[in-house]
Amino acid sequence: MIIYSGGEADTERAGRELAARLYPGAVVALRGGLGAGKTVFTRGLARGLGVTARIVSPTFNIVNEYDGRLPLFHFDMYRISGAEELFGIGFEEYLDRGGVVCVEWSELVAEVLPSDAVRVTIEITGGDTRKIKIDE
Repeated sequence: MIIYSGGEADTERAGRELAARLYPGAVVALRGGLGAGKTVFTRGLARGLGVTARIVSPTFNIVNEYDGRLPLFHFDMYRISGAEELFGIGFEEYLDRGGVVCVEWSELVAEVLPSDAVRVTIEITGGDTRKIKIDE
């Protein structure tokens, strides 16, 4: 599926709509350059999962946890040195906790993501415009 976003509201809406189709244990693998809108998409995903907390990038924490209809575990792999470090923080345990795992910069740890992960690529096409490709 390809969605064209005219701004943050559209990008959030795309995340919210995807959340309606997710299930316990789902993994969402986000790709896109700096400023592409990965956290904005995750904010929409969170809203669709019933999360009311403020969504921020977990760049310095590696993972943020949020309560909602399904728990959301929001990872940012930008500062991860690889899969070994990821396992050191218990990533595999998050996969078994019955929530939705959302991974920014997923290409950096692609080898450890499940084959059935939903892959979302966000491409900047202009100032505020984006092309969002969702492979379910």
